[in-house]
Amino acid sequence: MKKRVLFYLVAFVSTVSLQSCVTNYVVSKPATYTKEYKTDAKLASIETNKMEQDKQQLINSFLSEKAATLATAKNSIKNSEIAKAIRHNKTIDNILTEAATYLGTPYRYGGMTRNGIDCSAFVLSVFGAAAGLSLPRVAASQSQEGDKIEKENLQKGDLIFFSHGRRISHVGIVENVTPEGEIMFIHAATSKGVMVSSLNDSYWGPKYRFGKRIINENGDAVNANLAAATPAENTAAF
Repeated sequence: MKKRVLFYLVAFVSTVSLQSCVTNYVVSKPATYTKEYKTDAKLASIETNKMEQDKQQLINSFLSEKAATLATAKNSIKNSEIAKAIRHNKTIDNILTEAATYLGTPYRYGGMTRNGIDCSAFVLSVFGAAAGLSLPRVAASQSQEGDKIEKENLQKGDLIFFSHGRRISHVGIVENVTPEGEIMFIHAATSKGVMVSSLNDSYWGPKYRFGKRIINENGDAVNANLAAATPAENTAAF
């Protein structure tokens, strides 16, 4: 009897102890996992935020660098265009200033000096001294150089050509275009030598044929070969 009671008592104690262990295991284990899960999620969130911040910083850095590069390029282009405009204006001013020093010089057929000069020699002398260009000797050959320009688009420094018939026989340099569109040109005329005339003139107007631009927008010769051009043989010019 005592042995049976002792057996039941041991069995009861063992059962209670086993349930206690199981309860502790079941209750405590999930609590540990929950804590670890929350910690991992928080770390992952922090890492994601940091990656987004780094990404945005990289994008901002790229955009700033790109903006700076574009600004530098724009300034470079702007400065280049300004430099070209200044060079062009200076070249044209030099041409017209040189041409003005010939005013009053008498006309002389075949002449090439300030003691006497014809129209084509006047033009090649001016462009040679002021722009370092070597134009052909005669007006007909000079008319083959440069880019053709419509009358309404003529500017200071352009060449304008005239003829009595089919052959070009006279040339002048556009000296000014008035606000009203009147074209003034400087040339060596047979009557009064180097002078300024108007295309509205009843004599020169009907003889006008076309205009040519010798100096481009950069202040350089339109035709690169002008620097090496060989003066042609003298022919008639009026």
